[in-house]
Amino acid sequence: MTQKVSGGLVHDLPGDLVDALVEKIEITRLWEDLTPIARNEFICWVEDAKQEKTRARRIRRTVEELAEGQRRPCCWAGCIHRTDKKPSKWQQAVLIDKKPRRK
Repeated sequence: MTQKVSGGLVHDLPGDLVDALVEKIEITRLWEDLTPIARNEFICWVEDAKQEKTRARRIRRTVEELAEGQRRPCCWAGCIHRTDKKPSKWQQAVLIDKKPRRK
């Protein structure tokens, strides 16, 4: 039987993340307790990984952070794909325009 797991506000839930979320029922419950926006942040964080090993690490961290009680990914500026709000100035400059940070 395939378990239905909720996605995010903008992003669909990728299969590899679903697999990690359904390994333990408690993690699935914690995931389902998140808001769609919070789930979206985790999904975007995973999807943003450039390398497969980074993606795998972020999936593992998602499960760990949920177990630790976190409701958003640690150290993530937020999804730039949302259309319900304008990206912050930081997101615009660093994530979208790819400008280097000031030293």
